[in-house]
Amino acid sequence: MAIRNPSNPAAKSPEEWLDKVAPEKTQGTFKIFLGYAPGVGKTFNMLSEAIRRRQRGEDILIGVVETHGRPRTAELAEQLEEIPRKRIDYKGVPFEEMDVDAIIARHPEIVLIDELAHTNIEGSKHRKRYEDVLDILAANIDVVATMNVQHIESVAPTVQSVTGIQIREVVPDWLLQRADEIVMSDLTPEALQTRMRRGDIYGVDRAEKALSNFFRRGNLIALRELALQHVTKAVDRTLTAYMDAKRIEDKWAVRERVVVCISSDSAAQTLIARGARIAEGVGGELFVLHIQTSGEQDQDPDEKSTLAQNLDFARNLNAQVFVIPGKSIAHTAADFVREKHITHIIFGRTAISGWRKYLYYWAIQHFLKEAPNVDVHIVTQNPERQ
Repeated sequence: MAIRNPSNPAAKSPEEWLDKVAPEKTQGTFKIFLGYAPGVGKTFNMLSEAIRRRQRGEDILIGVVETHGRPRTAELAEQLEEIPRKRIDYKGVPFEEMDVDAIIARHPEIVLIDELAHTNIEGSKHRKRYEDVLDILAANIDVVATMNVQHIESVAPTVQSVTGIQIREVVPDWLLQRADEIVMSDLTPEALQTRMRRGDIYGVDRAEKALSNFFRRGNLIALRELALQHVTKAVDRTLTAYMDAKRIEDKWAVRERVVVCISSDSAAQTLIARGARIAEGVGGELFVLHIQTSGEQDQDPDEKSTLAQNLDFARNLNAQVFVIPGKSIAHTAADFVREKHITHIIFGRTAISGWRKYLYYWAIQHFLKEAPNVDVHIVTQNPERQ
């Protein structure tokens, strides 16, 4: 209950001040339960959370949930309100899809949506279920959803090569970047295989065939690793956003971040490859940075062409490429390390002598003085020139 100061009727209550200061929410928040295989508990965990939140008084309902005949999952789903599905006739056959318009009209606080990668039947509002989710989020309704890692577009080819099973339904990688929170529904491969043998996932008659195909232990280990990597990336993005908002400059990154500083020299490709190996070895992200100084305005066409080739080479190795103008390479590199929360930086060193060698070491010392805590790698290039 808001209490006003009777001597000053125009004074705002604490609640009114909070309403004024707090930014107005214009989009729904998006949470994903990510799994690495059917049966790890994504839908069960989503429903369990929904029941707890409903008991706390939140308005939460089911948009679409697939129980796949699993009794324990069905029991949880029966405890929640569900929006009736929309019937669509396709070639004389009736199908049921999630009713996006009915969900938006009902406008709950939170809606549960299973299997983001699902392809809607022809005649639906959108072709893909994740597009329905975007409409619901735009209506300022929170969404809690589920999906498996093999349905991420960039992961599908790897999964197909590992398991030999074609992945037909995918969602774009940017959808996961849109998520406000990603939670992994985890289970050891051994425990998942035990569930399969008991008939908890599919019928017992299908268990042995599944265990000798998709549910082989090696497949499950690889899939679990892929899912863990995506959750780590999501945590790192969230942490980076928090650090940026709080202006924290310390090295808090969950994943290692490796940046390679390059020039227009053709030897830079060797440096980039070295950086890619370091990033892979530490399980980190790869960045490639070129700092444009004022002298580059007079670069000859061959140097410009070599630089373009170097940057294309970096992109082919899935590096994040940055070209930044700067008067001082040391100062600009230090700023970049600070801004991107870099944990490793790689500089190349050619066989130089005289004043150029002095300038090189001066620049490194200047960088070390300005940069935050970062591991510095000096890599010798073209030793045959010595």
